[in-house]
Amino acid sequence: MGYHGSDNSDSWAAAVVTSDLGVCALADERFHHGVPADKWADVGPLRMRYVDWGGNGPPVIALHGLASSGNWYDIVARLLSDGYRVIAPDQRGHGQTTQASSGYDWHTLASDVAGLMDHENIDYAAVLGHSWGGHVASGLAAHFPERVEKLVMIDGGFLDARLGEEPTWESFSHRVRPRNVSGDREEFLGRLRTQLAECWSQDLERIVQTMVYEDEEGLIQDILRPNNHAQVIRTMWDYPPSEILPKVNCSTLIVPAGPTPDRADSEFALSRIAMVDSALGYLKNGRVNWIPETIHDIGYHKPQELANAIKEFISED
Repeated sequence: MGYHGSDNSDSWAAAVVTSDLGVCALADERFHHGVPADKWADVGPLRMRYVDWGGNGPPVIALHGLASSGNWYDIVARLLSDGYRVIAPDQRGHGQTTQASSGYDWHTLASDVAGLMDHENIDYAAVLGHSWGGHVASGLAAHFPERVEKLVMIDGGFLDARLGEEPTWESFSHRVRPRNVSGDREEFLGRLRTQLAECWSQDLERIVQTMVYEDEEGLIQDILRPNNHAQVIRTMWDYPPSEILPKVNCSTLIVPAGPTPDRADSEFALSRIAMVDSALGYLKNGRVNWIPETIHDIGYHKPQELANAIKEFISED
């Protein structure tokens, strides 16, 4: 539910360091010139790090996927920053935010985001969520409806294990187990250069390294701890979209990743269509905008198309 490469089935099934702006004059100058700034907020028990793209436009809160970070949005946020102020936090247990040992239920995760909005004096905003972040974003809209003006779920928020081929906890927990990030830094990056060859860049190489760390033996590990990952997927199983989406009242856009033509009739592609259709059925005011022939990480592969879909939706009256 974070980055996994160009194979849509693997990416969906497997998932799924800087200073405070306030004490850095150089960062402040860059911030006002459209360069993202790392900022920090005390939110409940968390020391939350977030990327703020600045600007005077309406606020957009951007929530990343599982085992990812706020930097997942860097490429897309650059395309949105001419008209919006994009704020992308590292969520609980991710990136540089506190490694909390609990609190991975929808209400607590939503409370984290609401607390960040309070810190920034943002009453309400358009909220984006990629992959698992789409579930967190819909949880925010369900639990704090007054805080979400519009909701965009980017290839996420509609994953319902009970609509899959094997609707059992055992099957689901196996499919969304922690990804394999074994090897040293060069091995890790080498795999991703191959998987993401169509869209690899220096930007992307920097982004993916915000989601992992190097252990004492020089091996790469996910920042998201296995115990916390386990809590996340338990919440996803226990409280699927059918429990959350009927409580969402705001206008909602689902932006799924469309398969390549050779995979269009695969069981995986058909099950995703069924999940999207099911999610639309639960939403009071929902629509869908498929991005064709792309990967789970649409923001890496087709950032302009994704940014255009977001802009068109949230700019509507």
